[in-house]
Amino acid sequence: MERFLVADDKFDIQQNFRRALKCQEQLSTAKEAVKEAKASRVWIVALVILVFAISSKFFLGAAAALAAHYLYRVIRAWYAVSRSEEALEESERWFSSKGLKLEGRVLYFNEDSLLERPLDPFNDEQYR
Repeated sequence: MERFLVADDKFDIQQNFRRALKCQEQLSTAKEAVKEAKASRVWIVALVILVFAISSKFFLGAAAALAAHYLYRVIRAWYAVSRSEEALEESERWFSSKGLKLEGRVLYFNEDSLLERPLDPFNDEQYR
């Protein structure tokens, strides 16, 4: 027996599917930003300048500024990942409430445990 999506939910399903795809894109971008922020070598420069800070308040301030800059970038990127994960989780909960599940970029019914019949939310033939 073939299952169909509820025609009354067509607009909501399509909008939430688009939103989920957007969240996935934002999540991958944010994860790349975290990698880039952590790979930054600004903290090494801050440590080198800290060696010269013994005799100068200017170098102490410069080291603190570079360390703060590094931490700010890492925390900002981590926060973006956290926000994107929460938005994606919210979309997945909404789909779950409708009897659907989102696996990657593909939508399935919850009962489709083998993921054999993907759904296209933009195909009008799948709504009744």
